Amino acid sequence: MNDKPRQRRPAFDREQGIAIAQALFHQHGFDAVSLSDLTEAMNIKPPSFYAAYGSKAELFKRAMHRYADENALPMDKLLAPDRPPAEALSALLVAAAKQYGRDSALRGCLITEGMRADDPVARNMAENLADAGIQAIRSYLDQAHPDTAQTLTDYLLITLRGLSAAACSGLSSERLVEVAQTAGRLLALELEASDGAATS
Repeated sequence: MNDKPRQRRPAFDREQGIAIAQALFHQHGFDAVSLSDLTEAMNIKPPSFYAAYGSKAELFKRAMHRYADENALPMDKLLAPDRPPAEALSALLVAAAKQYGRDSALRGCLITEGMRADDPVARNMAENLADAGIQAIRSYLDQAHPDTAQTLTDYLLITLRGLSAAACSGLSSERLVEVAQTAGRLLALELEASDGAATS
């Protein structure tokens, strides 16, 4: 008879599971990551997965929150009220470009790419999480350039999403930054023309 005590399996670390899922979702996208991919990477069974996270979409939400906590751009500093708008907006684009291209495997923005998910629940979660950043940009432009705030906000968002997509496609960090700097110069010209029209 074997009297040796059975070794207990280590307790599952939910936070570590979120970190694992974050990396998988970031590298492959929400739609491409299956439940079996997640449970295999976490070394747990599906019942334990559902007990810990509820669903794949809920886990994605937690992963995006974790990503935001670690990687959110410092909007209050980048878009400081006393900073010239052209300088502030260019700095925002360059900071995003550097962030999107800094990791060779986890490229682009997890939340931005989540907004492209085929799954409507996951996509809606990403859109809701992105809304705070969008509102920060719009609020800044409402103060700095109220007449063109909506168009400039749209331009910035489209540029940021394009930078994220290009990073995911493998564009180098250097080229991403060059594109961001070019977009910043074009923004400066647009703001200058807007200011000129307002004073004429």
